[in-house]
Amino acid sequence: MKQIIQDLKNGETILEEVPAPMVKTGCVLIKTTRTLVSLGTERMLVEFGKANFIQKAKQQPDKVKMVLNKVKTDGLKPTLDAVLNKLNQPLPLGYCNVGVVVGLGRGITEFQIGDRVASNGNHAEYVNIPKNLVAKIPENVSDEEAVFTVIGSIGLQGIRLLKPTFGETIVVVGLGLIGLVTAELLLANGCNVIGFDFDSEKVRIAKDKGIVAINPSEGTNQVKYVEAYTNGIGADGVIITASNKSNEIIAQSAQMCRKRGRIILVGVIGLNISRADFYEKEISFQVSCSYGPGRYDEEYEQKGNDYPIGYVRWTEKRNFEAILKAISKGTLKVKPLITERIPLQDFDKIYGDMGNSKSIASILEYDQTEDPVNTVTIAEKAFEGKKGVIGIIGSGNFTSAIILPTLKKLNADIKYIASSGGLSSTIMAKRHAIGNSTTNYKEILEDKDVDLVFITTKHNMHASMVLETLQAGKSVFVEKPLALTEAELESIIEEYDKQNVSVSVGFNRRFAPLAINMKKLLGNDNTPINIVATMNAGFIPADVWVNDMEVGGGRIIGEACHYIDLCTYFTGSRVKAVCMNAMGVNPKKNTDNASILLQYENGSNAVINYFSNGSKAYSKERVEVYSQERTLIMNNWRKMKSYGFKRGGRSSQKQDKGHFNQFKELIQQQQNGGTPIIPFDELVNTTKASFAAIESLKQGKWISID
Repeated sequence: MKQIIQDLKNGETILEEVPAPMVKTGCVLIKTTRTLVSLGTERMLVEFGKANFIQKAKQQPDKVKMVLNKVKTDGLKPTLDAVLNKLNQPLPLGYCNVGVVVGLGRGITEFQIGDRVASNGNHAEYVNIPKNLVAKIPENVSDEEAVFTVIGSIGLQGIRLLKPTFGETIVVVGLGLIGLVTAELLLANGCNVIGFDFDSEKVRIAKDKGIVAINPSEGTNQVKYVEAYTNGIGADGVIITASNKSNEIIAQSAQMCRKRGRIILVGVIGLNISRADFYEKEISFQVSCSYGPGRYDEEYEQKGNDYPIGYVRWTEKRNFEAILKAISKGTLKVKPLITERIPLQDFDKIYGDMGNSKSIASILEYDQTEDPVNTVTIAEKAFEGKKGVIGIIGSGNFTSAIILPTLKKLNADIKYIASSGGLSSTIMAKRHAIGNSTTNYKEILEDKDVDLVFITTKHNMHASMVLETLQAGKSVFVEKPLALTEAELESIIEEYDKQNVSVSVGFNRRFAPLAINMKKLLGNDNTPINIVATMNAGFIPADVWVNDMEVGGGRIIGEACHYIDLCTYFTGSRVKAVCMNAMGVNPKKNTDNASILLQYENGSNAVINYFSNGSKAYSKERVEVYSQERTLIMNNWRKMKSYGFKRGGRSSQKQDKGHFNQFKELIQQQQNGGTPIIPFDELVNTTKASFAAIESLKQGKWISID
């Protein structure tokens, strides 16, 4: 299928050929008929992409600070690689989509095949959208009218926050697409509406709709005009839908308000607010968030858990439905807003010179859509008869930043890369000359050429995909963790015992050159040692999926397992008991501020401090090992110091966390045979130790591991 994307590195807008998405649980698969180009939002994205590095940095000063901190802790090369990797990620454009339902995910009952629907899908021939972001289209509403649903909901949400009452005077600043829709909805609400815009055509359209519309460039003082119109009282409220970096807009909005007036920001403007403007009139100011309640809430959007209507009357989906009903009844007339209708293949007529476009609403037409194909061939290569042919399931940031560049250095044979949407996998396949991009990971498992599968999906998918891969008779590398529950782990153990294949987990730290050097200095005499390992992990918001115990397993199971494995490597033994204490009076099981004590079979003792409340300017990882009146200290995989050793001394290098060595050994093992790169019983022991840490927190005692 075809999809419009933007290259953030150079700002180029591309019509990319990508595999069609597979329908997912709780989602509907939509064959697109029309999409609407939101010129305001998409123009900002396109212009940002076309900006040079310095201009991009000026627009994101907070991220520049993060980059500088990373340079201090990780070094220049890893930081530069990380920044370039972010810029190499394609940006799918568009969020106003209309089409026909052609696929239903598990659990979908409110839609049927053939339903016409509106959604926030991208500019793509097929989109897979969660049910709470999809609304049915009334029979008397055309596709090109329904394509205004999402844009209309953005304006409607601004109105709902303003809470206008019949007869109030409301000013709309900016009569672009959202502004015109907002003004018309306010009229329908019984308000007196004044609109301001510097574009004479937009002012004309507004006047045709019955809005009092003014072009300030013709000499009108906006504040004085509102004062005169309201007999010196001032506007009851202002909705700002403009896009302008000037601080003048917010100042004028406050000045034209009455005492205790309200201002709602829907657009993007300068926000250097004068306290006096707001203080003297006690003006309230609020920023509107997209389509309405539920936006960016994973429970609502991705998991499909609706808010009870008795408590949250208007969600984003209900706003979608309200806009469609307004169009159906003729309360909202959107056809006069359409400036042009362009076939998808001629997309560049819109995006080629978007900065100078005077268009209000541009509609893309999808009249030549082909049947969905889930796999696209990127590079013709011969894989038959080779050993160590790889298929990768998952194309997130870790795959892009670490796995693919490392495998490229090793000249690995990669036949497939899979992603749920198809876009990211296609871009990565082109960048790294991978054979095929697919949205159907089962094709990888069924392909006889592939004998090693990499799994880099979200954590809750790891165990089931490892199990499927083993059942397909293929070796598997899975990013940590191996599993999230005891039941999942037992299923993997049972299947592993039946197969003659290997299982590897992304415990790369033990393969780092400094870790190997430290292990060599410690020796293999099984003498007990003490380890203090600290992970200055950094703060992650509570609503990020990693912190969801059902999806990410929490950061102890999902990330601290790295260091359990590293301690196991240094001790040469297995964990026999675990005790974990966490910060806070009543810490939750998904805590990310905890100290884990590990007791090993050979008498070794380890303490893992996993903290998220430290400074990002400080080193992210540090390990201290104490053995036979000797000490080793490793700092952030860049420096190592030894005390009391006759050899070894100090070691300093560029940051290396062991990925290259791990993948090199893995591919060699797959091609030549031999023992697994990490013994399977150690993988199981580490996984059980991470589970035991959570159980210890719950029970407040040491937990033994069988």
